[in-house]
Amino acid sequence: MAKYLLLKHYRGAPAPCNGAPMDQWTPEEVSAHIQYMHDFAARLEKTGEFVDGQALAPEGTWVRYDGEGRPPVTDGPFAETKDLIAGWMVIDVDSYDRAVELAGELSAAPGAGGKPIHEWLEVRPFLAATPATTECPHR
Repeated sequence: MAKYLLLKHYRGAPAPCNGAPMDQWTPEEVSAHIQYMHDFAARLEKTGEFVDGQALAPEGTWVRYDGEGRPPVTDGPFAETKDLIAGWMVIDVDSYDRAVELAGELSAAPGAGGKPIHEWLEVRPFLAATPATTECPHR
């Protein structure tokens, strides 16, 4: 089994086919979308492939270590558009192909008009082994 992170891109990825922003959906459309996500996770729990998942708020802050004192905080860096990860799900599956299959299915969650939103999901494998390094890469 291999763990993968499915990142649900709301902005910052290629535009989805049914890209009406969620704040423009009806309450029924929002409920249907959330129910789809819950049903998807419940089905993967039964097969043992679901690890965890969460929706994320649109607000966020970038922080980094920059020497002694208060770390710099910003809402960037962003080139032209602010990337927004709408949520994530961790799955534990037998293969990369299965991870891609499930990501494609998750991309079909309903949106405006009850039609699939075809949102982009990024499939990222968990690092299986820590790479060996002898010095800090930022020197």
